[in-house]
Amino acid sequence: MNGHTQMPLEGVSFAASIDQPDAPSKSKPQYFEMIGHRGLWHAGWKAVTFGGTGAVLPDFGPKLIHIHTSGATMVFRHDFNAIRADFPHAEKRLWLAAAESHPYSVHTLAALDRYAQFRTHGASGDRHGFTPEMQQEAKQRFATLIHADQDEIAFVQSTTDGENIVLAGLGLNVPSANRQDHHHLKPQGNIVIDDLHFEASKYMYKALEKLQHIELRIISHRDWQIDPADVKAAIDERTYLVSVALVSQVNGYMADIHSISQLAHEHGAYVYADLIQAAGCTSIDVRAMGIDFAACNSYKWLMGDFGAGFLYVRAALQEVVRPTRYSLKQVYAVDDFDYTPVPGAAQYEGSGNLSPLSGVCLYEGIKYMSNIGVDAIRAHVKPLTDRLQNELPPLGYTPITPLDSPSPIVSFLPNDVEETKRKLERAFGHQVVSFRNWYRTGAQGQREMVKGMRLAISVYNNDRDMDQFLTTLA
Repeated sequence: MNGHTQMPLEGVSFAASIDQPDAPSKSKPQYFEMIGHRGLWHAGWKAVTFGGTGAVLPDFGPKLIHIHTSGATMVFRHDFNAIRADFPHAEKRLWLAAAESHPYSVHTLAALDRYAQFRTHGASGDRHGFTPEMQQEAKQRFATLIHADQDEIAFVQSTTDGENIVLAGLGLNVPSANRQDHHHLKPQGNIVIDDLHFEASKYMYKALEKLQHIELRIISHRDWQIDPADVKAAIDERTYLVSVALVSQVNGYMADIHSISQLAHEHGAYVYADLIQAAGCTSIDVRAMGIDFAACNSYKWLMGDFGAGFLYVRAALQEVVRPTRYSLKQVYAVDDFDYTPVPGAAQYEGSGNLSPLSGVCLYEGIKYMSNIGVDAIRAHVKPLTDRLQNELPPLGYTPITPLDSPSPIVSFLPNDVEETKRKLERAFGHQVVSFRNWYRTGAQGQREMVKGMRLAISVYNNDRDMDQFLTTLA
């Protein structure tokens, strides 16, 4: 055309299918490539890898197989054997404790090596730090994960850091007599939490209560769950905030967050959710759930590391939660002593830059996790946690996780904790699960300590792991 040789047309004509929709396809195997993603189609099967922009051939993410059969809905099926191979920790040692910390994938390890090469030899090709583009992509992935907008997401150094930012921004870290500038707060108000919340959160609110900044109302669990009637009784017109762990680190219990939010909002209170045991392993929709603020670190189900996480502040409340710490991450430097605030939740990034090492891990972890998808992760994990729920009780382990829990965390009260520890130590020689001391409320209202065992199953675990573990305890 106009003296230029044209590329040949790819593929085959679909004209025959217009008159005969059920006619077999004449397509031959086809290869696709776009922004680092690569796919191969043949006879209704589609093998896909997610590489991302700039990825090199050995740096593929999870392998996916797209299966289509006549009259059926297209679904993704993941090769979890290939995923397991991406986690050498799981190949070498039984690890049923992802709720403590999630192992790195080999892709995170490779990214850390590239970062070290960048710091040693300078930028070149794929040698770089935690770039602005990576930061924006990480925020967007997290926003998508929890059904929020990117401008509602900020980086924080930990879950507790995020919760502190919210409390300080609401003015709850100062005595009630000094809150003249926080007109949204009610005089002599209260905060409602429950005893399945994270320990750092319990300490935080007890400290505020001790300083007489708030009245603290603590709901005790009943049979390791929170009774909606107790929540209703605790919230009133003087409630500032209801703070919950969306998924409890004790036993994987998932709060009835929609009902809690509805009650709180009816009384003019806000809702904060700790997402660290939920984000990356359970479905979250902050809008549908009525969550106003949330935070989580990345070293658990987001497959990142300590020191880098996310804060969510609903857009409509970003004028209510005020920044209380200051850094250049929050502004554009326009001129000498002239600064323009950045829009959105980035105004809360007052601690300055995240460690690039933690940032690189956060980026690689959330990319890997989101490329698999929460639904696929849950579909893989559910049969494994079901086995534990069904097969451990006859061996002397009382379950304290609801059978219908959507979480990959399952907890038990062993008849003999010390004997369980000895069996696992003899068989494996290293930590396999988490052992914790928890408190429950007795029939007469007394608090009593119990010794428990928590298991947390992830993408790299399989039936062979369950066989090893259950056989050891049998």
